[in-house]
Amino acid sequence: MTDERRLPDVPSPAGDAETDVTPRTADVRVERPDAEAGTIPANRVGPGGDTRSSTSSRAPDGDRRAESAPTAVADGGVANADADGSLTDLEFTPPATDESADLDPTRQAYRVGVPEGVELETPSYSIRAAMNEIETPAEKTWFHELDEAVIDADRCIQCGTCVAACPSDSIGVGADDLPKLVKMCTGCSLCWDFCPRGGLRYERQWVITGGEDNVSGAGDPITEFSARVDEDWTDGAQDGGVVTAILATLLEEGEIDGALIATECDEEPWKAESYLATSREELIANAGTIYNQTLALGDLDLDRWEHKLPEKPRDELSLAVVGTPCEIEGFRALADFDREYGAQTDGLRAIEYAIALLCTKNFNYYALIGEQLGEKRGIRPDEIGKMDVLGGELMVYDHDGELIVEEDVKNFHDAALKGCDECGDFTGFCADLAVGSVGSSDEYSSVIVRTEQGLKAWELTEPSLDYHDLEDRSAIGKLQAWDKKNAFESLERPFDPEAPRFIEYTEHAERYGTAVNPHEGR
Repeated sequence: MTDERRLPDVPSPAGDAETDVTPRTADVRVERPDAEAGTIPANRVGPGGDTRSSTSSRAPDGDRRAESAPTAVADGGVANADADGSLTDLEFTPPATDESADLDPTRQAYRVGVPEGVELETPSYSIRAAMNEIETPAEKTWFHELDEAVIDADRCIQCGTCVAACPSDSIGVGADDLPKLVKMCTGCSLCWDFCPRGGLRYERQWVITGGEDNVSGAGDPITEFSARVDEDWTDGAQDGGVVTAILATLLEEGEIDGALIATECDEEPWKAESYLATSREELIANAGTIYNQTLALGDLDLDRWEHKLPEKPRDELSLAVVGTPCEIEGFRALADFDREYGAQTDGLRAIEYAIALLCTKNFNYYALIGEQLGEKRGIRPDEIGKMDVLGGELMVYDHDGELIVEEDVKNFHDAALKGCDECGDFTGFCADLAVGSVGSSDEYSSVIVRTEQGLKAWELTEPSLDYHDLEDRSAIGKLQAWDKKNAFESLERPFDPEAPRFIEYTEHAERYGTAVNPHEGR
């Protein structure tokens, strides 16, 4: 594979290249923030049309936990896999309405871990560990297989899991923001095993946050709220400023030493890149939304952030990571195995809080900003002051707040990451907390608390929040069901939460029609 990916360049600002400098956007939401940062906000997308509740009355400010403390009720879900793991006719269960999963004091709050009686270790991985001591076993899977089946096949979701998984640091990121081999592959098979579009059966990961049902609907969370921060700085946030508030609280309470979020690239306006925030000020400065991935899991080499971290042993550092559901799936899978992951090892082991942003789809930066907006619509990156996706419409504003593009988001389908079509994880099943706009009114964020660690973060932040019971659970249920339906139609393999966690390359190649031994010709 060559380094050059066939994508249009982002057009340069008009003017003299010697004197004109692309300005960094000011006073604009440009960072991965409090809800759907780096994702397409999914409100009013999918079946049922407008999924925001326009008739439900807003609960009064403050804690409205019902005295009866009802347990979680499954959102609208999909039963689609039989006992053999084959897809059956889609069956939708009606979403619950006007109910929220308030915390039942008699119910155990799950910390991330494998539920009792569930075995996630698989024979294939045990064999992998033994094979890695052998020089060239035929069963090894190489980066070339991942390249063939995922990257060259335009199915990469830019999560960075393969970069983080490589114990020899042989995988880097190319100029096209896709994984590339930067030195000799050792055939350890880990990049394949942990790729959510390759060897990782991502739906098998969903059981690790516990609960009675983490497959249908939006899973089985501990509790849910609609919340916001009532402070001036939230004007730059996406919805209620909740993720920023949670991370700032964790920093101030000494729970974490930093949070891996996203910032805008200095050289390329509206392009997201990873950033380790270590102060409340940095978090607030980076509140907002950018609609592309950062390959976050490939940026956990703590040497890169050493100048920002406290002087303490690496094994005593604590971090939070904010990402899309697929990134959190990859992180959870890597964290389940006690092995060395090259330069990313210490960073992976330092993560104690994982926050997912509700997500249905993401964009390729060059295709969206360069081709769709630049070439086709004549809008330069430096002209853009704000972007949003609401009600199924993509809207672009200039720096004066004037709307310059308002179109159905379907018109930008060619700029979306194609691998997103196979993902059924809209609500971040593997996260401690999931946050987004769906299910809450304007200026509020929907907060899904999934684990004991997530509950701890919520309770620490709760005093600074204006919150009440989640306003519209059915909206989240509809979007989760719609997302799964799309995934079932796009997957070429069975969706089977009970199957082994890893999929052998030969099985994948058979189902997707890719070459069985692509490395033999390289």
